[in-house]
This record gives sequence, structure tokens and C-alpha cells, in this order.
Amino acid sequence: MATTRKAAKAANKGLEDLFLDGLKDIYYAEKKILKALPKMAKGAESEEVAAAFEKHRMETEGQVERLEEIFEIFGKAARGKTCPAIDGILEEGSEILEDYQGAPALDAGLVAAAQAVEHYEIARYGTLAAWAEQLGKSDVVDLLNATLKEEVATDEALSGLGEGGVNERALQEAA
Repeated sequence: MATTRKAAKAANKGLEDLFLDGLKDIYYAEKKILKALPKMAKGAESEEVAAAFEKHRMETEGQVERLEEIFEIFGKAARGKTCPAIDGILEEGSEILEDYQGAPALDAGLVAAAQAVEHYEIARYGTLAAWAEQLGKSDVVDLLNATLKEEVATDEALSGLGEGGVNERALQEAA
């Protein structure tokens, strides 16, 4: 009987429901990322890597505000929904911080972990923007695209850190 009720309830769910679930997911993710970034900045060996994490922390605060604005547009309370994907990605980052503390490869590992987070966010924001477009919510599309643009820029900056010497230092110092 419970399965029938669940199936009936699911049958009534549409794109807006899916969008709101995704919004809750990324809201949870951004809040978790906000907590992780100061730890990553503190653990980084180089000042340039620490500065990149600090810069992204400040951007993330603005991204959370945009998400709260989107919840408001939909007339919903800003609430997160546990996201096992981001929990796993952040756990990997914590392991790198712990396992490579003081090691030449620490910054390279932190940059890689941060890029995994960025790639997850880029995928989520791109999907949410497409769905918001389908829902006819151009104001929401603009907010999501503003964040998507920041996430892509952060990913490019992280690639620049890796290519700009973080990966090479890890290789040379370990030799």
C-alpha cells in the first residue's frame, strides 16, 4: 500500500519539483563548501593556493545569497537537502589535507580536490539554469548563470595554479 502511495505522489511531480530538489541539493553543497574552504586555505602550503581558496570563499557567500533569492522567487524557504555527492568530494579533500600535510604534493592535491568540487557545481548550475529556462524563469536563469560563470572562472584559475607550478613543485620537491 505504501508503495502505491509513493508511486502516486511521484506521478504528480514535474520539472519544477525536480528543479526545487536540485536547488536544495546545491544549497546544501554550497553551505558545506563554505565550511571546507577556510580549512583548505589554512592547510595550503603556498600563499597563492590559500588566496585562491579565500577568494572563492567570498564568492561562495554571494552564491549562497543568490540561491536564497531563488528560493524566495519560488516562495519557498531556503533549505538544503543532504547531498551525498558533495559530501564524498569534500571527504576526499579532507583526506588529502590529512594524508599529505607537510608533503610536497599537498597543494597539487588540494587544487585537484577543489576542481572536483567546481566540476560538480558547474554540472549542477548548468542543469538548473536549463531547467529554469524551461520553466520560464528568466530572472532565475540570470542568477544561476552569474554563479555558473564564477564557477567556470574558479575552475580556470585552479587549472592555472596547477599549470603555473603547483604540480611541478610537487614533482620536483618529491624527487
